Order: sequence, then C-alpha cells, then structure tokens
Amino acid sequence: MVSTGFWPPVLTRSPAMPPLKLKQIPRILFVAAAVMVAGAAASMALKPTRMTADDRPPLRVEALLPSSFGDWQTDQHTAVVTPDPTLSAKLDALYSETFNRTYVNSKGQRIMLSIAYGRNQNSQSTAAHRPEFCYVAQGFNIKHEGFSTLNLPGHQPLKVARLLADLDNRIEPITYWVTLDDKAIMPGVERKLTQLQYGLRGLIADGMLVRVSSLVNSRQQLDYSLHDQFLADMEAAIPGGFKSRFFGS
Repeated sequence: MVSTGFWPPVLTRSPAMPPLKLKQIPRILFVAAAVMVAGAAASMALKPTRMTADDRPPLRVEALLPSSFGDWQTDQHTAVVTPDPTLSAKLDALYSETFNRTYVNSKGQRIMLSIAYGRNQNSQSTAAHRPEFCYVAQGFNIKHEGFSTLNLPGHQPLKVARLLADLDNRIEPITYWVTLDDKAIMPGVERKLTQLQYGLRGLIADGMLVRVSSLVNSRQQLDYSLHDQFLADMEAAIPGGFKSRFFGS
C-alpha cells in the first residue's frame, strides 16, 4: 500500500506468492488423511451384516416353554410386571418376541417369568427391558442385591444378577441375565465387548433377556433358592438344541 496524499490510499499489488509446493505440506497431514480414509474404509468393511439367527433354527419362546413342567404349571391369577403402554410399544419394535407367564407349584409358590427375545442385539436400545429400567418406570424402588452363579448340567456356570423391587406392599425378588447368541453374559461392559467381538466378525447376534421373580411378605424372607429351582426345572424342559440360547453354552 502506497500513500499519495489522497484518501483513500492507493493500493498496490505485492509480488505474487510463489505456489505452495507439495513437499512443503507437513507430513503429518498426509498421515492424518491416510488414517481417516483407512478408518472410513475399515468401518464400512467391518459393518455387521449377517445375523447369527439366520444360521440357526427359528426361535419361538412361547412354543419352546411348556405350560407345565416338573412341579410347575401355568397360573392365571398373578400378573407379571410389564412395561407401560408407551414402553411396550417401543419394546415391540425392538424385540422379535416378548413372553410373560406365571407358574405355580404344588406348594402354592409362584414364579413370574419374563423373556424378551430379539434377532438383532446390535444396539444398546435393547437394554430397555432390563428390570432396572422396566420396574423403575412402573414406580418401583430397585435395590441391587449382588450376583450369584447357577450350575446347570451341560452349561458353563451361569452368572445372574439379583435385585429386589418394592412398591407399597409388593416386595419382589428378581433374578435375571442376558444372552448374545449362545453366550450368557451380564449387561453393561461385558455385553458391549461381546457385541464388538461379533461385530468385528461381521455378525449381528440375536439374544434375550431372561427374568424370573417371586413375591415375599417381608425382606426377611428374601430367598432366591426358589428361583434357582425353577430355572433348573425350566432348563430341563427346554428342547436340547435350544438350551444354550436361554442359558448359554
């Protein structure tokens, strides 16, 4: 810019900037660009597309669980806690089948069974049926009572979560776990890592949430042994080729 004594000053062009040579671009930019392109290509290549359910016999929970087995038979008088209509509509969209049934034994002891099965377990949205969410949405208080291990013939030790739900005079001990394909696992980090393992193989695992609960008169009567007995009887009643889909391999 050159001043001539007039306003505005006269603008003069500076010498043209020499073109930027390719070799003058920092090497790290090339590396970063290459990593981004490679990452995009890898994410496309590794995107899961094949459902494990397509390689197995179709799973219909209601058809696989008899109305009676062992010392248990279906009871029509005790309702299972189910989600409110809004959440139920969401679950119907997420899961292939939801199953709820109450069983009673010869001693009058009742077990409420709830199963949510989905062919596509590649999303965290399918965690919506977990008791921690489902019961709280109904107004229950939920307390985590820890974990236990069930030893069932022909299966790896089955780790289950124990909860206690209460609302007014209703006190309900709960046992549950989730599966992916034929692996019984805990929700949270373990489930996410297992999803990732399947995803890296290009697979979308099916799976289910299995929940059993009972009613007690007080917290002093809290005992999960009835759940364990029911689950052992239930495992024995399921056809052999489907047992691992419920209880893990």
